[in-house]
Amino acid sequence: MAKKNDLQTVRNIGIAAHIDAGKTTLTERILFYTGALYKIGEVHDGAAHMDYMAEEQSHGITITSAVTKADWQDHLIQIVDTPGHVDFTIEVERSMRILDGCVIVLDGVRGVEPQTETVWRQRSKFELPCLFFVNKMDRPGADFVKSLTSIGKRLKANPVAVTLPLPAQSAVVHLIDKTLIRFAGEHGEQLSTEPCPDEIWRSVAELRENLLMGIAETDDDLADMVLAGEEPAPENIWQSLKRGTADGRLYPCFGGSALRNLGVQPLLDAVVKLLPCPLERPPSTAFLDDGEEEKVEMKDSGALAALAFKIQMWEGRRHVFARLYRGLLKPGDPVAFQKPDGRVLQEHVARIFDVDAGKKRRLDLAHAGDIVLLAGLRHATTGDTLCHPDHLLSLERIEVQEPVLSLAIEPASSDLEEKFLDALEKLKEEDPTLRFGEDPETGQRLLSGMGELHLQILVERLEREFHLPVRTGRPAVALRETLTRDARVDLLFQPTLDQGGKGEEMKARVTVSVAPLERQAGIKILLEPRILPEGSHLSEAQREALKQGVTFALGGGPIEGAALEDLELRVEEVELFGHASTPEALNAAVSRATRKAIAEAGPALLQPIMSAEVVVPEENLGAVLGDLQARHALIQDTAREGDTATIACQVALAKLLGYTTDLRSMTQGRGQYSTIFERFDTE
Repeated sequence: MAKKNDLQTVRNIGIAAHIDAGKTTLTERILFYTGALYKIGEVHDGAAHMDYMAEEQSHGITITSAVTKADWQDHLIQIVDTPGHVDFTIEVERSMRILDGCVIVLDGVRGVEPQTETVWRQRSKFELPCLFFVNKMDRPGADFVKSLTSIGKRLKANPVAVTLPLPAQSAVVHLIDKTLIRFAGEHGEQLSTEPCPDEIWRSVAELRENLLMGIAETDDDLADMVLAGEEPAPENIWQSLKRGTADGRLYPCFGGSALRNLGVQPLLDAVVKLLPCPLERPPSTAFLDDGEEEKVEMKDSGALAALAFKIQMWEGRRHVFARLYRGLLKPGDPVAFQKPDGRVLQEHVARIFDVDAGKKRRLDLAHAGDIVLLAGLRHATTGDTLCHPDHLLSLERIEVQEPVLSLAIEPASSDLEEKFLDALEKLKEEDPTLRFGEDPETGQRLLSGMGELHLQILVERLEREFHLPVRTGRPAVALRETLTRDARVDLLFQPTLDQGGKGEEMKARVTVSVAPLERQAGIKILLEPRILPEGSHLSEAQREALKQGVTFALGGGPIEGAALEDLELRVEEVELFGHASTPEALNAAVSRATRKAIAEAGPALLQPIMSAEVVVPEENLGAVLGDLQARHALIQDTAREGDTATIACQVALAKLLGYTTDLRSMTQGRGQYSTIFERFDTE
C-alpha cells in the first residue's frame, strides 16, 4: 500500500459530470478493481458505497461530495465523487478547490450536457488538469468520436483519444501502446492484452494520428519525430501527454462502460501516469494580515495552512473537512482563522479522522496534502483558512451562489420550535447556499435554496436525521429588484421640533442620483459628494453615517422588499448646517433621498432566468415546444438526432416549477430536462 505522506505517490482527484452520466458507478468500479471494495454496489439498487446518505440511496443520485481512497500501482488515489445535479453545485465548487486533478464523465450518447459545462467552468477556474471518460458506450446511439467533437465544440478544449471502446468485443484499443485490451470475468476484473490486430488498427489509424498530431502541437521534440515519419516510443508519448495535460492544452479521453465493466482499468493507469501529484501543482496563493501575498508550498515544514472546505454533521456532532496545504496538525493543536468580517478566532482541534465515504478512522498526525475530518471546531466554516495562531493568513475563499427558490416552512407543532431552529442552524452551517429567514410581509419563515430538489432533500433530512416533522408551502422563486431609468433627488431633512421647542435640532440636505447598470454588474456606490458651504468637510462620524444610511436604504427594493441589483448610486452633494447636521441627521437625509430616488427610477422585478436543455422523443417535439412557448421560453436551438430531439432555451424559473410532471405526461415518461442558473432578469 502506498504511504500516504509520500506525496509523489498521491493523486487527489474528483469525479464530476452531468447528472446520470455514471460518475458514482465509475467510482464503484474503481474501488472494486483497486481492492477498496470486495463487492460492487449499484446506484440503481441504492447500494453504492459513495452514496451513503439515505436520501442519496432513495433518489439514486449523489448529493454530497464523498471522499474515499484506493491503491493502484503503488499509488494512493484519493477520490471525491461529486453531485451532478445543478441544485448541488456548491459541493462541486468546494471539491474542485482542494483537488489536484479531475475526471469528467460524459454520457456516450449525449456527449457534453449543460451541467458538464458548469463543471468545466469550475474546473477551469482552478486550472485543474483533466481526463475525460466517455461512459455508456454500450448503449444504442453511443458515439465516441461525436462525444469528442462535442468537447471541442462546447468546451473549446482539445480532446485526444487514448482508448477506443469496442463494446461488442468487451475490449478497448489502446492508441498509445497499440494493444487490444479484453475484459473478462464476472466484473471485468480479468484483463488480457495483445497486439492490436491489423484490421482493427487500420480502422482506428485516424484517431492515433490525431493523438500524435495533438501532442506534437505542444511538444517540439515529438513534433520533429512525427514530421520525420518516425514512430515515437510509448514512454515518450506518455511524458509529452502528461506535460500537455498539466498545461491544460490537451485533454486525454478514454472510452468504456462502467456498468458493463469496460475500460475502467486503463483510465486508472492514466490517473497515475497523467494527473499530477500535489507537489507538481503550483503553490497556492495566500494573503497575510497586511495584504501582502505569500506562496504556500505543499510541504510538512512551515507554519500550518489548511482550508476548511465543508462542514458536516456526523453522528450528531459538528465536523470540518479540511485539506492541509502546509505544515503538520495533531489533535490538541490550536488553530486560528479570520472570518469574512475581519474577526480572528482561535480554537483547538480535538480529534483528526481519515475519511472513507461514510466511515472514519482516527489519526494521530495529519501531513501536508492530506484531506482530513476535524472534530472540536465550533466556529470554523466553509472557506476559512486554518493556520498557526502566530502566522495568520487567508487562502482564496470559496465562492457561494445566492439561492433562487424559497419555501415557507414551520415545525408541525409549536413545542418543536426550539429544536426546529437548532436543526436549521446546523443545516445552514453544512450548506452555504442555504438561507433561512422571515418574510417581512407575512411573517412566514422561509427556507431558501438552489432548486426544488435541494429544498426537498433538506425537508427529508429534517424528518430523518433530526426526527422533526415539518409543514411546508409551495416553492416560490427568489426575486430581485432593479431600476429601469435614471433619477435624481434633492432632499432637505429638517424634522419639526416638539411644540415646547424641546429636542435637538437636526438639519441636512443631500442630493442623490441613481442609474440602472447592465445585468450582473452588481451595485456600485460612489460616496464622494461636493460639500457645502465651500470649505466645509465631513468628520469621520458623518462620513460613516452617510455610508450606513446608503447601505440601509439599499437593503430592499420598493416593490417586494427584495434585494436590489445592477444599479449605480451617487451621493452628489451634501449641505451642512453647523451643529444641526449631526451624523444622525445625515444618515436620515441620505437614506430618505436614496429611497425616494429608487422609487422614482422605475423599479422592476428581476426573476431567476435558467438555461434549460429539454430532451424529448421526436414525436413529442411539437407539443413540448408549444408548451415551452406558452411558458414564455426563449427557444435558442432545436437539434434532431435519431428518434430524439434536444431543445435549448432560456426560461424563467417560476415557469418551471412542477415542470418535471408536465414533461413526463407530454412524453409518456420519456422526456427529461436539466437547467443551469443563468442570471436575474426581467421576464
